[in-house]
Amino acid sequence: MNLTYLTIAGACAWAIILLLPWRPWSTSEALDAATDGAEEDLSDITVLIPARNEAGVIHTTLKGVQIQGGDLPVVLVDDRSTDGTALAAESVGLKRLRILTGEALPEGWSGKLWALEQGLRHIHTGLLLLLDADIRLEPGILPSMRRKMREGGLDLVSLMAALRMVGFWERAFMPAFVYFFKMLYPFRLSNSAVPWVAAAAGGCILLKTEALKASGGFRAVRHELIDDCALAKQIKDGGGRTWIGLSHSVQSLRAYEDVGDIWDMVARTGFHQLRYSTSLLLLCTVAMALIFWLPVAGLLIPSTLSKVISGGALTVMALSYVPVLMFYHRSLGWALALPVIATCYLAMTWTSAVRFWQGKGSTWKGRSYGSRKP
Repeated sequence: MNLTYLTIAGACAWAIILLLPWRPWSTSEALDAATDGAEEDLSDITVLIPARNEAGVIHTTLKGVQIQGGDLPVVLVDDRSTDGTALAAESVGLKRLRILTGEALPEGWSGKLWALEQGLRHIHTGLLLLLDADIRLEPGILPSMRRKMREGGLDLVSLMAALRMVGFWERAFMPAFVYFFKMLYPFRLSNSAVPWVAAAAGGCILLKTEALKASGGFRAVRHELIDDCALAKQIKDGGGRTWIGLSHSVQSLRAYEDVGDIWDMVARTGFHQLRYSTSLLLLCTVAMALIFWLPVAGLLIPSTLSKVISGGALTVMALSYVPVLMFYHRSLGWALALPVIATCYLAMTWTSAVRFWQGKGSTWKGRSYGSRKP
């Protein structure tokens, strides 16, 4: 009987998730490129790209900027690359490309934010597009972002890049990455005036230069591993308005062909996401077991009531994942694997915690992060 009560608790949790007014499972917050084909004057925007050993993708990224039109000014900060990133960028032939050689990384800064800080010194336009070096833009998406900003009276507009979903492991884990991100940072809440939820996707952020500087700039978030969400919160705390959405017109070129690459990507910030709190980690573990595994276990209980309740919970669980799968044109069969996928993400978070406790942190682009609290 006690197990039956637990299955009821798990089913109630899914009912609550489904009925939450901010609908964390929804994909309605989305923005894609305009299809009218009209070229707009984009002279009020400068593109700022931090790049460290991105010679293999920087050509595609800059071509995506070029096709937005208007000879956009681009500031690329070559963060001490050793693979010829600067030469690859120069070969694109952008008329208004400025390449800065990155300075040595100071204590207390993450590499990306230090590169952005150096580039910000050379920005003189009213709007700034923060673009990762491994992001491809479809034609017309930048005018759409600026239009969204103007119409909504926004200070920051961010689009979550469509992650690469080619190999088996990418198809298994990347849609779920978006799903869990939206559960942690419901887009509808983040896009509202609610002060305690703020989110952005660091790969593609359009923001007002003055709002960034007035809120403290990159220096104020220099130690943050999840710098995009920290930046959004900084803007909101300063009285600004932010918006985040999904998009097919912003695409990540980063390949995660091996499960170990995905594991390390999540483990790099998993425990940081929980503020390095063992209590929160244990609470998260219990919650994941209640939500994702009790409905499965309930099917094995002899009680007919437990089987019916668990079946309903599993149905709602699968339905909550369907919008993300449909948005990225993935097989709906992956919804049946959500308990296993969720368990893997929990294990990745525990890996992050163990590495932190061991003082190892995580390595990204040859630098170590997350080995101690900021």
